[in-house]
Formats: sequence, C-alpha cells, structure tokens
Amino acid sequence: MKWLSIVFVVWATSISAASNVHLDEANIKPTDKESLRRGAEYFSNYCYNCHSIALMRFSRISTDLEISEEDIIKSLMFTGAKVGDNMKVNMRSEEAKRWFGTAPPDLSVIARARGVDWLYTYLRSFYRDESRPWGVNNATFKDVAMPHVLWDLQGLQTPVFKTIRDEEGVEHNVIERFELVVKGKQTPQEFDNTVRDIVNFLHYVGEPAKQTRLALGKWVIGFLVFFFIIVYLLKKEYWR
Repeated sequence: MKWLSIVFVVWATSISAASNVHLDEANIKPTDKESLRRGAEYFSNYCYNCHSIALMRFSRISTDLEISEEDIIKSLMFTGAKVGDNMKVNMRSEEAKRWFGTAPPDLSVIARARGVDWLYTYLRSFYRDESRPWGVNNATFKDVAMPHVLWDLQGLQTPVFKTIRDEEGVEHNVIERFELVVKGKQTPQEFDNTVRDIVNFLHYVGEPAKQTRLALGKWVIGFLVFFFIIVYLLKKEYWR
C-alpha cells in the first residue's frame, strides 16, 4: 500500500539519523531539466537496484522531464517493467534483510522527510571504516547499513579527527575533514555536481507537481488581487 511506504520512510529516517552534523547546502535547481535528467539516470544506475520510488511512474518522468519513451526504456528501465509501471524494485524484503540487515526504504518522499541539504551531505559523507560490514561508515548517518554505492565516482576517503570538549568537560573525537585516499572517476567538484543532480531528482520525485503548482499560484494570486480591486471599486460605486 502506498501510504505504508510513506509512513515507513518517515518513521525509519526519523529514528536513526537525528544528529548535530553540519549540513552543506545542496543548492539544487528544481527547474533545471538537464540536471533532473542526469539525476534520474544516476539514480537508475546506482540506487534503483535496491531503493524503489514506488509513488513515481516511468511515464510521469517521461512527460515531466521531456524524455522520450525510447530513451526512458534505454537509460532508466532494466527490469523488464513497462513505461506505465510504478518504479518498484524486484528485491524481496527477506533477501534485503539478510544482505543489509534491514530492507532498503522506498525513497519516494525521502527529500521531503529529510531535506535536500541532508541528502546532499549524506551522499558525500561515506568514509572508509574496516569495522563495518561493507568497509565504510557515514559521518551524517553513523553505522548506516547502506554500502557506498557511489564509491567508483567519488573514490574512497578517510576521516581526519579532532578532539573537542563538551559543556561537561568530556572530550570527544569528531570528524574535522576527509582526505581522499583512492581517486574515483570524477573530480571532487564533478562528484558534488553528480550528487546535486541525484538530490535534485529525488526532490522532484517527492512532489512532481510542485513547479506547476508554483507557476499557477502566481497567476491565481494575481487574479485574486485584480478581482479584489474590481470588487472594491464596485463596492465604492454602489454605496455612493
């Protein structure tokens, strides 16, 4: 059921990752369709194997992002689905729990539940940690079960720690910065742009009609202002 996926995402994300981590600004451009198209393709190639966006249809993406059905089939569809189908994954929840310890959540409303800045920071905050099952950890979501699926683009980084003292005088080691130890296919700037495209796409998925709503809202408000002026003038004329 669709509403269950929404409840699950909000519940799961609210439990595990509330932290005081500094969030970098995503600076996405929701009206940039080129960015959205790139984000859709990156999502399909790197995220869609595990994470569904079950509230979205391939056909809706085709229409909104002005991608032909042929290109949708070629670049986004790898599971034998039809263009009118919802974007669900074929992975069984039992298998996902055995592999990852928990079933990967549906990401239909993740951008609305978490915020684009959190997503942008999270996807760039994986670092090498041999104590974890996948060999990586995340500074934004500590001990997350997700592997670093974008590692071949970003490369691998290690954290540089610093010691801070809290209000009670207790010392803690916190991550000050990251150092790249294995280069990826992209430069740091290129990778930041790639993550920005993915986040932009997930922001669009969370509310596909947002840009249309905002565009129509300006005309509606303009009409109401114009209508108010007309009514006010009629009222003055009538009572005179």
